[in-house]
Amino acid sequence: MSLDFDMGARAGELRARLRELITAELPERFPGAFTDDPDDLAAAQRFCRVLAEQDLLCMSWPQEFGGAAASVWEQTVVREEMWAHHEPRGAQYMGVNWVGPIIMRHGTEEQQRRHLPPIAAGEVIWCQGFSEPESGSDLASLRTTARRDGADGWVINGQKIWTSYATMAQWCFLLVRTTKIGEGAVTRKQQGLSIFLVPMDDPAITVRPLGTMMGPHHLNEVFFDDLRVTDADLLGELDAGWSIVADVMAFERVGIARYARCERLLAAAPNALGARWDDLPGELTARWVRMLTHCRRARLMAYRVVALQAGGRITPGDAAAYRIAVTRLDQESAEVLMELAAEAPDEPSAQWFRAEVDDHWRYSQAATVSSGSIEMQRILLSRALLAAPR
Repeated sequence: MSLDFDMGARAGELRARLRELITAELPERFPGAFTDDPDDLAAAQRFCRVLAEQDLLCMSWPQEFGGAAASVWEQTVVREEMWAHHEPRGAQYMGVNWVGPIIMRHGTEEQQRRHLPPIAAGEVIWCQGFSEPESGSDLASLRTTARRDGADGWVINGQKIWTSYATMAQWCFLLVRTTKIGEGAVTRKQQGLSIFLVPMDDPAITVRPLGTMMGPHHLNEVFFDDLRVTDADLLGELDAGWSIVADVMAFERVGIARYARCERLLAAAPNALGARWDDLPGELTARWVRMLTHCRRARLMAYRVVALQAGGRITPGDAAAYRIAVTRLDQESAEVLMELAAEAPDEPSAQWFRAEVDDHWRYSQAATVSSGSIEMQRILLSRALLAAPR
Protein backbone atom coordinates (compact mmCIF):
# COMPACT_ATOMS: atom_id res chain seq x y z
CA MET A 1 0.00 0.00 0.00
CA SER A 2 1.37 3.39 -1.01
CA LEU A 3 0.28 6.44 0.98
CA ASP A 4 1.25 10.09 1.04
CA PHE A 5 -0.27 13.39 2.14
CA ASP A 6 -1.68 14.36 -1.27
CA MET A 7 -5.46 13.80 -1.37
CA GLY A 8 -5.92 15.57 -4.68
CA ALA A 9 -7.40 18.88 -5.84
CA ARG A 10 -10.91 18.19 -4.51
CA ALA A 11 -9.55 17.71 -1.00
CA GLY A 12 -7.69 21.01 -1.21
CA GLU A 13 -10.81 22.81 -2.39
CA LEU A 14 -12.83 21.23 0.42
CA ARG A 15 -10.25 22.26 3.00
CA ALA A 16 -10.36 25.87 1.78
CA ARG A 17 -14.16 25.84 1.79
CA LEU A 18 -14.29 24.56 5.37
CA ARG A 19 -11.87 27.22 6.57
CA GLU A 20 -13.96 29.91 4.91
CA LEU A 21 -17.08 28.60 6.65
CA ILE A 22 -15.32 28.51 10.02
CA THR A 23 -14.26 32.13 9.57
CA ALA A 24 -17.68 33.27 8.36
CA GLU A 25 -19.97 31.31 10.69
CA LEU A 26 -18.15 31.20 14.03
CA PRO A 27 -17.16 33.96 16.45
CA GLU A 28 -13.56 35.13 16.16
CA ARG A 29 -11.22 32.97 18.24
CA PHE A 30 -14.02 30.47 18.90
CA PRO A 31 -13.04 28.61 22.11
CA GLY A 32 -15.07 25.46 21.41
CA ALA A 33 -18.53 24.42 22.53
CA PHE A 34 -17.66 23.16 26.00
CA THR A 35 -17.32 26.33 28.06
CA ASP A 36 -19.38 27.98 30.78
CA ASP A 37 -20.94 30.27 28.17
CA PRO A 38 -24.10 28.73 26.61
CA ASP A 39 -23.57 30.93 23.56
CA ASP A 40 -20.57 28.80 22.61
CA LEU A 41 -22.69 25.64 22.48
CA ALA A 42 -25.38 27.52 20.56
CA ALA A 43 -22.75 28.64 18.03
CA ALA A 44 -21.62 25.04 17.56
CA GLN A 45 -25.20 23.85 17.03
CA ARG A 46 -25.80 26.56 14.42
CA PHE A 47 -22.57 25.64 12.67
CA CYS A 48 -23.61 21.98 12.52
CA ARG A 49 -26.83 22.93 10.80
CA VAL A 50 -24.88 25.03 8.29
CA LEU A 51 -22.61 22.06 7.56
CA ALA A 52 -25.63 19.78 7.18
CA GLU A 53 -27.38 22.17 4.80
CA GLN A 54 -24.28 22.16 2.58
CA ASP A 55 -23.84 18.35 2.75
CA LEU A 56 -20.63 18.71 4.73
CA LEU A 57 -21.58 17.22 8.09
CA CYS A 58 -21.91 13.55 7.12
CA MET A 59 -20.14 13.65 3.77
CA SER A 60 -19.19 9.98 3.55
CA TRP A 61 -22.59 8.66 4.63
CA PRO A 62 -24.75 7.05 1.91
CA GLN A 63 -27.26 9.43 0.37
CA GLU A 64 -30.22 7.36 1.61
CA PHE A 65 -29.13 8.13 5.17
CA GLY A 66 -28.66 11.85 4.64
CA GLY A 67 -25.05 11.88 3.50
CA ALA A 68 -23.34 12.94 0.29
CA ALA A 69 -21.73 9.59 -0.61
CA ALA A 70 -18.33 11.32 -0.58
CA SER A 71 -15.05 9.47 -0.21
CA VAL A 72 -13.57 8.59 3.16
CA TRP A 73 -10.73 10.95 2.30
CA GLU A 74 -13.08 13.91 2.00
CA GLN A 75 -14.55 12.98 5.38
CA THR A 76 -10.98 12.80 6.72
CA VAL A 77 -10.41 16.39 5.56
CA VAL A 78 -13.53 17.40 7.51
CA ARG A 79 -12.25 15.63 10.63
CA GLU A 80 -8.88 17.33 10.35
CA GLU A 81 -10.22 20.83 9.86
CA MET A 82 -12.79 20.48 12.61
CA TRP A 83 -10.34 19.23 15.22
CA ALA A 84 -7.69 21.75 14.20
CA HIS A 85 -10.17 24.57 14.90
CA HIS A 86 -11.50 23.54 18.33
CA GLU A 87 -14.06 21.05 16.99
CA PRO A 88 -16.76 23.59 16.05
CA ARG A 89 -19.24 20.73 15.60
CA GLY A 90 -19.21 20.37 19.39
CA ALA A 91 -20.38 16.94 20.50
CA GLN A 92 -21.94 16.22 17.10
CA TYR A 93 -18.75 14.47 15.96
CA MET A 94 -19.75 11.44 18.05
CA GLY A 95 -22.96 10.91 16.14
CA VAL A 96 -21.28 11.59 12.81
CA ASN A 97 -18.13 9.51 13.32
CA TRP A 98 -19.47 6.36 14.91
CA VAL A 99 -23.03 6.36 16.33
CA GLY A 100 -24.58 6.86 12.89
CA PRO A 101 -22.34 4.33 11.08
CA ILE A 102 -22.94 1.75 13.84
CA ILE A 103 -26.72 2.19 13.55
CA MET A 104 -26.37 1.77 9.78
CA ARG A 105 -24.58 -1.54 10.33
CA HIS A 106 -26.59 -3.00 13.18
CA GLY A 107 -29.85 -1.08 13.50
CA THR A 108 -33.31 -2.06 12.32
CA GLU A 109 -34.99 -0.10 9.55
CA GLU A 110 -37.11 1.65 12.16
CA GLN A 111 -34.03 2.61 14.21
CA GLN A 112 -32.33 3.92 11.09
CA ARG A 113 -35.39 6.00 10.13
CA ARG A 114 -35.68 7.37 13.64
CA HIS A 115 -32.06 8.19 14.46
CA LEU A 116 -30.06 8.80 11.29
CA PRO A 117 -31.91 11.83 9.81
CA PRO A 118 -31.52 13.95 13.00
CA ILE A 119 -27.78 13.13 13.15
CA ALA A 120 -27.33 13.99 9.47
CA ALA A 121 -29.21 17.27 10.02
CA GLY A 122 -27.01 18.25 12.98
CA GLU A 123 -30.00 18.32 15.32
CA VAL A 124 -29.16 15.73 17.97
CA ILE A 125 -26.34 15.02 20.42
CA TRP A 126 -25.43 11.53 21.62
CA CYS A 127 -23.47 10.32 24.63
CA GLN A 128 -21.88 6.94 25.27
CA GLY A 129 -22.83 4.86 28.32
CA PHE A 130 -19.88 2.46 28.59
CA SER A 131 -17.47 3.00 31.52
CA GLU A 132 -18.50 2.41 35.14
CA PRO A 133 -16.80 3.15 38.49
CA GLU A 134 -15.17 -0.30 38.54
CA SER A 135 -15.34 -1.10 34.82
CA GLY A 136 -13.17 1.19 32.73
CA SER A 137 -10.45 -0.60 30.83
CA ASP A 138 -12.08 -3.91 31.78
CA LEU A 139 -15.35 -2.86 30.21
CA ALA A 140 -16.84 -6.35 30.06
CA SER A 141 -17.00 -6.46 33.88
CA LEU A 142 -19.72 -3.79 33.96
CA ARG A 143 -22.61 -4.13 36.44
CA THR A 144 -25.42 -2.09 34.89
CA THR A 145 -28.16 -4.60 34.14
CA ALA A 146 -31.30 -4.89 32.06
CA ARG A 147 -33.86 -7.41 33.28
CA ARG A 148 -36.90 -8.69 31.45
CA ASP A 149 -40.20 -7.10 32.44
CA GLY A 150 -43.10 -8.37 30.39
CA ALA A 151 -43.16 -9.77 26.88
CA ASP A 152 -41.01 -7.11 25.23
CA GLY A 153 -39.99 -4.84 28.11
CA TRP A 154 -36.78 -4.33 30.08
CA VAL A 155 -35.86 -2.50 33.29
CA ILE A 156 -32.35 -1.00 33.50
CA ASN A 157 -30.53 -0.21 36.74
CA GLY A 158 -26.95 0.89 37.28
CA GLN A 159 -24.41 3.69 36.97
CA LYS A 160 -22.07 5.00 34.27
CA ILE A 161 -19.16 7.38 34.75
CA TRP A 162 -16.86 9.61 32.66
CA THR A 163 -19.80 10.08 30.28
CA SER A 164 -18.93 13.00 28.02
CA TYR A 165 -21.73 15.42 27.00
CA ALA A 166 -24.38 13.69 29.14
CA THR A 167 -25.70 17.07 30.33
CA MET A 168 -26.47 18.15 26.76
CA ALA A 169 -27.21 14.85 25.00
CA GLN A 170 -30.65 13.81 23.84
CA TRP A 171 -29.75 10.10 23.40
CA CYS A 172 -27.42 7.57 25.01
CA PHE A 173 -25.70 4.59 23.38
CA LEU A 174 -25.95 2.33 26.44
CA LEU A 175 -24.12 -0.94 27.11
CA VAL A 176 -25.67 -3.20 29.78
CA ARG A 177 -25.65 -6.80 30.92
CA THR A 178 -28.75 -8.70 29.84
CA THR A 179 -27.65 -12.22 30.83
CA LYS A 180 -25.52 -13.13 33.84
CA ILE A 181 -22.37 -15.20 33.48
CA GLY A 182 -23.39 -18.82 34.06
CA GLU A 183 -26.93 -18.37 32.73
CA GLY A 184 -27.76 -20.24 29.53
CA ALA A 185 -24.86 -20.26 27.07
CA VAL A 186 -23.10 -17.27 28.66
CA THR A 187 -19.78 -18.51 30.05
CA ARG A 188 -17.52 -15.46 29.52
CA LYS A 189 -17.91 -11.85 30.68
CA GLN A 190 -17.80 -10.62 27.08
CA GLN A 191 -21.01 -12.57 26.45
CA GLY A 192 -24.46 -11.58 27.68
CA LEU A 193 -24.00 -7.86 26.94
CA SER A 194 -26.44 -5.79 24.90
CA ILE A 195 -26.81 -2.22 23.66
CA PHE A 196 -29.92 -0.08 24.05
CA LEU A 197 -30.59 3.34 22.49
CA VAL A 198 -32.24 5.36 25.26
CA PRO A 199 -33.57 8.94 25.51
CA MET A 200 -31.74 11.08 28.04
CA ASP A 201 -34.86 13.04 29.01
CA ASP A 202 -36.41 10.01 30.72
CA PRO A 203 -37.05 10.86 34.42
CA ALA A 204 -35.44 7.54 35.41
CA ILE A 205 -32.05 8.95 34.30
CA THR A 206 -30.05 11.29 36.55
CA VAL A 207 -26.92 13.12 35.38
CA ARG A 208 -24.35 14.58 37.79
CA PRO A 209 -21.51 16.64 36.29
CA LEU A 210 -17.93 15.96 37.41
CA GLY A 211 -15.73 19.03 37.64
CA THR A 212 -12.40 18.76 35.82
CA MET A 213 -9.77 21.07 34.39
CA MET A 214 -11.15 20.30 30.92
CA GLY A 215 -14.20 22.41 31.66
CA PRO A 216 -17.93 21.63 31.80
CA HIS A 217 -19.78 18.91 29.90
CA HIS A 218 -16.80 16.61 29.40
CA LEU A 219 -17.26 14.21 32.33
CA ASN A 220 -20.41 13.14 34.15
CA GLU A 221 -21.94 10.42 36.25
CA VAL A 222 -25.18 8.94 34.94
CA PHE A 223 -27.59 6.90 37.09
CA PHE A 224 -30.33 4.61 35.79
CA ASP A 225 -33.09 3.84 38.28
CA ASP A 226 -35.73 1.47 36.90
CA LEU A 227 -35.38 2.85 33.37
CA ARG A 228 -37.93 1.10 31.19
CA VAL A 229 -37.11 0.23 27.58
CA THR A 230 -38.42 -2.24 25.02
CA ASP A 231 -37.08 -4.63 22.42
CA ALA A 232 -37.49 -1.82 19.88
CA ASP A 233 -34.67 0.03 21.69
CA LEU A 234 -32.27 -2.92 21.46
CA LEU A 235 -29.48 -2.43 18.91
CA GLY A 236 -28.44 -5.63 17.17
CA GLU A 237 -28.95 -9.08 18.61
CA LEU A 238 -29.67 -9.74 22.27
CA ASP A 239 -26.51 -10.65 24.24
CA ALA A 240 -24.30 -9.84 21.21
CA GLY A 241 -23.33 -6.31 22.24
CA TRP A 242 -19.62 -7.04 22.59
CA SER A 243 -19.18 -7.47 18.83
CA ILE A 244 -20.81 -4.05 18.34
CA VAL A 245 -18.47 -2.57 20.96
CA ALA A 246 -15.52 -3.80 18.87
CA ASP A 247 -16.97 -1.95 15.87
CA VAL A 248 -17.49 1.18 17.99
CA MET A 249 -13.88 1.18 19.16
CA ALA A 250 -12.54 0.78 15.64
CA PHE A 251 -14.53 3.82 14.49
CA GLU A 252 -14.01 5.87 17.65
CA ARG A 253 -10.24 5.45 17.93
CA VAL A 254 -9.59 6.78 14.43
CA GLY A 255 -12.37 9.36 14.45
CA ILE A 256 -10.52 12.29 16.04
CA ALA A 257 -7.67 13.79 14.02
CA ARG A 258 -5.69 14.92 17.06
CA TYR A 259 -2.56 15.43 14.98
CA ALA A 260 -4.27 18.24 13.04
CA ARG A 261 -4.55 20.55 16.06
CA CYS A 262 -1.02 19.72 17.20
CA GLU A 263 0.36 20.57 13.77
CA ARG A 264 -1.63 23.80 13.48
CA LEU A 265 -0.41 25.11 16.85
CA LEU A 266 3.18 24.04 16.29
CA ALA A 267 3.21 25.74 12.88
CA ALA A 268 1.79 28.93 14.43
CA ALA A 269 4.49 29.19 17.10
CA PRO A 270 7.15 31.12 15.14
CA ASN A 271 4.71 33.87 14.14
CA ALA A 272 3.26 34.04 17.66
CA LEU A 273 6.71 34.50 19.21
CA GLY A 274 7.91 36.93 16.56
CA ALA A 275 11.43 38.27 17.21
CA ARG A 276 11.78 36.08 20.30
CA TRP A 277 11.82 32.94 18.15
CA ASP A 278 15.45 33.41 17.13
CA ASP A 279 16.53 33.63 20.77
CA LEU A 280 15.02 30.31 21.87
CA PRO A 281 17.36 27.63 23.25
CA GLY A 282 18.49 25.20 20.58
CA GLU A 283 17.16 22.28 22.63
CA LEU A 284 13.64 23.72 22.57
CA THR A 285 13.59 24.38 18.84
CA ALA A 286 14.94 20.86 18.26
CA ARG A 287 12.02 19.42 20.23
CA TRP A 288 9.67 21.64 18.21
CA VAL A 289 11.04 20.13 14.99
CA ARG A 290 10.72 16.64 16.46
CA MET A 291 7.06 17.24 17.29
CA LEU A 292 6.35 18.42 13.74
CA THR A 293 7.93 15.21 12.48
CA HIS A 294 5.77 13.19 14.86
CA CYS A 295 2.70 15.03 13.55
CA ARG A 296 3.47 13.83 10.06
CA ARG A 297 4.07 10.30 11.31
CA ALA A 298 0.70 10.27 13.11
CA ARG A 299 -1.03 11.67 10.02
CA LEU A 300 0.45 8.93 7.83
CA MET A 301 -0.60 6.27 10.33
CA ALA A 302 -4.12 7.74 10.39
CA TYR A 303 -4.32 7.61 6.60
CA ARG A 304 -3.24 3.99 6.62
CA VAL A 305 -5.97 3.12 9.11
CA VAL A 306 -8.57 5.08 7.12
CA ALA A 307 -7.59 3.13 3.99
CA LEU A 308 -7.84 -0.18 5.85
CA GLN A 309 -11.20 0.81 7.33
CA ALA A 310 -12.53 1.77 3.90
CA GLY A 311 -11.52 -1.67 2.63
CA GLY A 312 -13.09 -3.44 5.59
CA ARG A 313 -9.75 -4.81 6.75
CA ILE A 314 -9.08 -2.83 9.94
CA THR A 315 -8.13 -4.80 13.05
CA PRO A 316 -7.91 -3.76 16.73
CA GLY A 317 -4.12 -3.80 16.37
CA ASP A 318 -4.20 -1.27 13.52
CA ALA A 319 -6.38 1.14 15.47
CA ALA A 320 -4.33 0.61 18.64
CA ALA A 321 -1.01 1.45 16.95
CA TYR A 322 -2.40 4.71 15.63
CA ARG A 323 -4.06 5.52 18.94
CA ILE A 324 -0.79 5.08 20.85
CA ALA A 325 1.09 7.34 18.46
CA VAL A 326 -1.48 10.13 18.30
CA THR A 327 -2.27 10.31 22.02
CA ARG A 328 1.42 10.44 22.92
CA LEU A 329 1.81 13.16 20.30
CA ASP A 330 -1.05 15.07 21.92
CA GLN A 331 0.67 15.13 25.29
CA GLU A 332 4.27 15.53 24.17
CA SER A 333 3.43 18.36 21.78
CA ALA A 334 1.41 20.05 24.54
CA GLU A 335 4.50 20.14 26.78
CA VAL A 336 6.62 21.71 24.04
CA LEU A 337 3.87 24.20 23.19
CA MET A 338 3.51 25.25 26.82
CA GLU A 339 7.22 26.09 26.93
CA LEU A 340 6.92 28.03 23.68
CA ALA A 341 3.83 29.89 24.92
CA ALA A 342 5.75 30.99 28.02
CA GLU A 343 8.19 32.76 25.69
CA ALA A 344 5.46 34.54 23.70
CA PRO A 345 5.41 38.34 24.09
CA ASP A 346 2.74 39.93 26.26
CA GLU A 347 0.93 41.40 23.28
CA PRO A 348 -2.64 40.98 21.95
CA SER A 349 -1.30 39.32 18.81
CA ALA A 350 0.09 36.45 20.91
CA GLN A 351 -2.74 36.14 23.45
CA TRP A 352 -4.77 33.80 21.24
CA PHE A 353 -1.75 31.47 20.94
CA ARG A 354 -1.30 31.24 24.71
CA ALA A 355 -5.04 30.64 25.21
CA GLU A 356 -5.23 27.88 22.59
CA VAL A 357 -2.09 26.19 23.87
CA ASP A 358 -3.50 26.23 27.41
CA ASP A 359 -6.73 24.63 26.18
CA HIS A 360 -4.78 22.05 24.18
CA TRP A 361 -2.61 21.16 27.19
CA ARG A 362 -5.59 20.70 29.53
CA TYR A 363 -7.49 18.56 27.05
CA SER A 364 -4.44 16.46 26.15
CA GLN A 365 -4.02 15.22 29.72
CA ALA A 366 -6.94 12.84 29.22
CA ALA A 367 -5.82 11.66 25.78
CA THR A 368 -4.07 8.50 27.01
CA VAL A 369 -7.05 7.49 29.15
CA SER A 370 -10.21 8.32 27.18
CA SER A 371 -11.59 5.84 24.64
CA GLY A 372 -9.37 3.13 26.07
CA SER A 373 -6.22 3.73 28.09
CA ILE A 374 -2.83 3.64 26.40
CA GLU A 375 -2.02 0.54 28.46
CA MET A 376 -4.98 -1.27 26.90
CA GLN A 377 -3.92 -0.07 23.46
CA ARG A 378 -0.48 -1.59 24.04
CA ILE A 379 -2.07 -4.88 25.07
CA LEU A 380 -4.22 -4.90 21.91
CA LEU A 381 -1.20 -4.12 19.74
CA SER A 382 0.98 -6.75 21.39
CA ARG A 383 -1.72 -9.39 20.95
CA ALA A 384 -2.02 -8.48 17.26
CA LEU A 385 1.75 -8.67 16.78
CA LEU A 386 2.04 -12.00 18.59
CA ALA A 387 -0.82 -13.45 16.54
CA ALA A 388 0.59 -12.25 13.20
CA PRO A 389 1.98 -14.90 10.81
CA ARG A 390 5.73 -15.35 11.08
